Order: sequence, then C-alpha cells, then structure tokens
Amino acid sequence: MRLTSFSDYALRMLMFAASSSETSFTIEAASRAFGVSKTHLNKVASTLTRGGFLKALRGRSGGLLLARPAETIRIGDVVRLTEPDFAVVECFATGNQCVLTRTCRLSGMLGDAIGAFLSALDRYTLADIALEPAAFAAFLPDAPPRPRRPYRRKAETVSAVGDTTPAAPKNLP
Repeated sequence: MRLTSFSDYALRMLMFAASSSETSFTIEAASRAFGVSKTHLNKVASTLTRGGFLKALRGRSGGLLLARPAETIRIGDVVRLTEPDFAVVECFATGNQCVLTRTCRLSGMLGDAIGAFLSALDRYTLADIALEPAAFAAFLPDAPPRPRRPYRRKAETVSAVGDTTPAAPKNLP
C-alpha cells in the first residue's frame, strides 16, 4: 500500500501543527519547513480544515492550528480523508472491467488487507507521532545552526593563539 503525497503532506502538516503547541503557524512556514509549494499545502490545509482537523484563523495574526487535541486525531481518519480511493486492483475502482470480478477470491483478500491497514492506523493518534517543539525546530530551515567543532587536519597542530603549523614528520626507525 502506498499513500499519495497529499496524505503524506497532510500528516506532516498535522505534525507541524501539533509541534507548534498553542501557537498558530502559517502555510508559508510549513512550506519552508517541508520544501513543498504553498499552493499544494493550501489544498492540504483546506482539506484538513474541512475535515475538522485544523482550524483557520483569519486576520493579521492568523494562521492554522489544531482544531482539537492531538490525542483525539486518529491517523486512520486522516488517511481516509486524504486518500482518493483504495483501489489497489481494478475491481475496487469505479468502472471495473475485470471479467473475473464475479468469481475472484483475490478481491476479498485485498479488501481484508486494506481493512487491516486502516485498522492498524486507527490505533495511533497524532499525539503518538508528533515531535516535541524543540525537536521539530531542529529540522526547520530557519533553525539556528548547531555548533560544530572546527575541522583539524591530523597533520596540523594548533598553537595557543590559533595558528596552524605543520606537524613535524615522525622519524621512522
């Protein structure tokens, strides 16, 4: 089973909202964070808002935030909202032309598999997959860079004032 990028971005956007805690976020901020176009995320946000997962705040200090607590948002419900269909084979799709449909046993097994997939997702909530705000901030492009140790070549030594001088070659016996 493979989810569409729309579902992937919806789950990411909800994780972003959950990590924003009580503050709202903008689609522009989510777009920068994920490297996804604002136009695409506008569609995702619209679907999540209509589905009751996000709440849109209008005005100068507007933005998006979770419409309800993360503990009440089941991942299976989000996937059901954002996936257009679960037509893993032709007989599940509208306009089925398969000649085996009336006698095929495969469709029953695949139907069970899709049900198990969604049932597994229903066991998890947004709270289960949300990152802490500090942990999520480390992935954002606007996050301050982590301190790095200066690179030193093994063949150099560093003096007290920071000058580098070549290390003396070792005398081999």
